[in-house]
Formats: sequence, structure tokens, C-alpha cells
Amino acid sequence: MRSWTLRVAIGVLSVGLVAAGCGGKQTPAASNGEAGGAACEAADGRITIATGNSGGVYYVVGGGLAKLISDNTKLKATAAETGASVQNIQQLVAGDYDVAFSLADTAADAVAGKGAFDGKPQQVQALTRLYPNYTQVLVRADSGIDSIADMRGKRISTGSPKSGTEVIAQRLLTAAGLNPETDVQAQRLDLAKTADGMKDGSIDGLVWSGGLPTAQITDITTSLKDQVKFIDITPQLDALKKINEVYDRGVIPAATYGQPADVPTVAVPNVLLVRNDFPEGDACALTKLIFDKKSDLEAVHPAAKDIVKEKAGMTDPVPLHPGSLDALGG
Repeated sequence: MRSWTLRVAIGVLSVGLVAAGCGGKQTPAASNGEAGGAACEAADGRITIATGNSGGVYYVVGGGLAKLISDNTKLKATAAETGASVQNIQQLVAGDYDVAFSLADTAADAVAGKGAFDGKPQQVQALTRLYPNYTQVLVRADSGIDSIADMRGKRISTGSPKSGTEVIAQRLLTAAGLNPETDVQAQRLDLAKTADGMKDGSIDGLVWSGGLPTAQITDITTSLKDQVKFIDITPQLDALKKINEVYDRGVIPAATYGQPADVPTVAVPNVLLVRNDFPEGDACALTKLIFDKKSDLEAVHPAAKDIVKEKAGMTDPVPLHPGSLDALGG
């Protein structure tokens, strides 16, 4: 049987993803605005898209989006591998990238100047709400971990530094009464190194926020089978919702990773971000393209099926870009 790992790898190759540790300075797209408004058409130029870890869904969907833009507009887009949400927003604002994937909770922190952005509100807006991320907490069956509280003293991968996964992992631990700095042996690893650690036994468990399925989670569950298990983290949901209302109840279906039963979990929407000065015409064209050609993104990864136009403008407290509002008929 063909695994999702293979299918995702083929998908990445097919969209010609440009992966790099950092984006580098881009060639800005020219403004195509007109007096009193902007046409819903992208200008000539080049843009870069900040995605996430190479084993994650941001990376795959971001590569598909770059190809979609390059094939259907005057813009030439490239996508880059990154540490994900926090880093993406920081480098987006710094001008290293033009478009960035982010978890909605991290984006909310950014515009409010909270969390990793304490005292420094970030000037970003959303092009659209995307598919939800599911918090996937996977542990070795022999680790003695049946809940987040059981992670005390354990070796836990909390995700790449400056990632949205790390933000959620730290909040989960805190909600369970643990100090993320002292009560667990936090391993700040990307997903590829996390998978290696789970397989060689040097890590007891992991927290990952991503779409379904995530290729390297599939790799772990396929390789280790009943040596690993998912745990239910919904006891922490009420505490998380006090931090941010975007946290919601979700389910990882049993069939996603060949598990014996569905796993209740915490879901968080994703958003696609740009700086406040991103041209209105480009914003309108890109937002419209995502929904006009959504089937192309679905072919790259099934998570894109959950990008729903009716929810596209639901990005509060992150403001929707005026160009996107035009594209969505607002």
C-alpha cells in the first residue's frame, strides 16, 4: 500500500517547492492600485512564502500555493521551509517574506503584542482563514504517559524553536500544572529530528500542531505501530480557551493514522498572513485564486479540503486585508 509519506513527497516534488532555511530578500510586487481602489489583479513581481517544517502540511500546501500563483498570475512565487508560525511572522514583518502561514493563536498574539511578541504588536493582516491544525500528542507506549500531567520529567519534543507548535506545547504543559522550563526535558526539535528520536527511543513523546495527515506522524505510526499511542488532551481545552477563544475541540479520526479509535484533541485554525502594506490588487487576486483553484490545492494535500470560503473572513482578532475583503465579496 502506498503510504502518505510517499504521496506527500511526490506532491512536494510535483509543485516544485523551493526549500531554504530562510527566505532572503524578495523582489517586491509593484502596486497596482487605482484611484479609489485596486483592481483584483496581481502585478508583475516576485513573492516568497514562509511555510514550515519539511515534514509538515504547511510545507506541502505552501509549495502548492506557490505553483498555483506562478501558473495563474503575473507573480512568480517561491516557498521556503521555516520553523513555522512565530518565526514566519517575525520574518514577514522584517521583509524576508511576503506571505506567511501561521496558526491563528500565534497570529492573535502577534497583533496584540502578546506572548512571543510581548509589547511589540505586529503590523500584519490576513488574506484568508485556512484549514484547521490538529494538536497531535503522540507518546511511546512504554513511557508511562497517559496525560499531559504525566509528562513530568519526560523527554518531550515541543517543536521547532519559534514555532506555533512550541507555543501550544508550552500552553498545554502549563494548563496541566507543569512548568515547561523545568518540569519536562523539553526537546526543541523540528519534525524530522523528532521522528528520528521517537523511533530510536531518545524521545518519550511529542507535541505537533498540523493538518491531517502529517507525513512524518504517519512515518512514526507506521514504523512503530503499537509501540506508540495518541493521548487525549481535551482536559486542557478550557484552560486554553481562557488564553484564546480560537482553541476548539477536534477529532483525529482513527483511519488517519491507522489507530484503534478516534482521538479527541484541540484544533486551531490556520491563517495566511501578509504585511499591512501588501498591495490590495495582489491580496484580492491571491485570495480569489485560492478559492477559484482550491481543487488544485486539494490535489497536493487533502487538508486543503477544509479551506472553506464561508469561513475565509473569520480571522478575528487578525484584521482581514481590504483586498481580501473585496475578493470575498465583502
